[in-house]
Amino acid sequence: MTRMTIVTPSYRPDFELCVDLNRSVLQYARECVEHHILVPRSDYKLFSSLAGPRTHVRCREELLPTSFVRVPLTHFLLNLRWPFLPVRGWIEQQIVKLAAASACTADVVLLVDSDVQFVRSFSAATFVQEGAVRFYRLPNGVDVRLPHHLRWHECARRLLGLPPGSPPHPDYISSMVSCDPAVVRQMLAHVETTTGLPWSTAISKQLHFSEWTLYGVFVDELADASASAFASDQPLCLGDWSTTFSQEKAEEFLSNVGAADVAAMISSKSGTALSTRRAAFATWRDRWKHRATLAATLFTQFASL
Repeated sequence: MTRMTIVTPSYRPDFELCVDLNRSVLQYARECVEHHILVPRSDYKLFSSLAGPRTHVRCREELLPTSFVRVPLTHFLLNLRWPFLPVRGWIEQQIVKLAAASACTADVVLLVDSDVQFVRSFSAATFVQEGAVRFYRLPNGVDVRLPHHLRWHECARRLLGLPPGSPPHPDYISSMVSCDPAVVRQMLAHVETTTGLPWSTAISKQLHFSEWTLYGVFVDELADASASAFASDQPLCLGDWSTTFSQEKAEEFLSNVGAADVAAMISSKSGTALSTRRAAFATWRDRWKHRATLAATLFTQFASL
């Protein structure tokens, strides 16, 4: 049986969002699927209330090398192997995600942000095709209109020892990303060979970095034949990164959940009220339950003819 683990980095400001995400994991994922929530040590006590048979709360400091130390009276980390620049929180979170994925013993790791909620049943099979783990790739999705994405591609190619590329590039970014832990380990080993540094140090030095751009470029251009991955331009998660929703507009947005989608995301940075999010998702669940019940009734009636 293919095994899957869900990993979510979170922190205190997103606690209530993570509560909703975890509830949706327990509702819609197969019982064999576990949810690992990675939080700062200072937030562990708060998040530990979510711990249960399928939910594991971990301090993300445990996943960092011992050379990463917290700068007193700040939220920054300092990597003693390269102490010239603090490790920004954004970079730290990505290093933690890669460390968690590479250490995972499951066949599939699903990285999910706190502001996502699952809306349909899913399993490891949702993300696997003939033994290969899907990764998100939107062809020609990155061009000069996305300068940050271009920098992420430039950084990924440097870390992987590849020559500079010319846009348009594929876009590998989504709020819900699946990956093969074995491929992640292969990728990080390649970064160490190319840079001559521990992978965490090579990444912590970067000013602009995207872990899933690194993964996508590696799979597309460098992974060997043993790497089990296939690309899909379906993110399986309806997302909005910027709109501040009213409840009516949030419900309208969720009505666009596609047939292939198993999750939806309203960004935590959008300014949408927590009560609005919860009410809109509750409305969607009620409508979906009603449609599912109606479909089951019609099927039963048809089968009895």
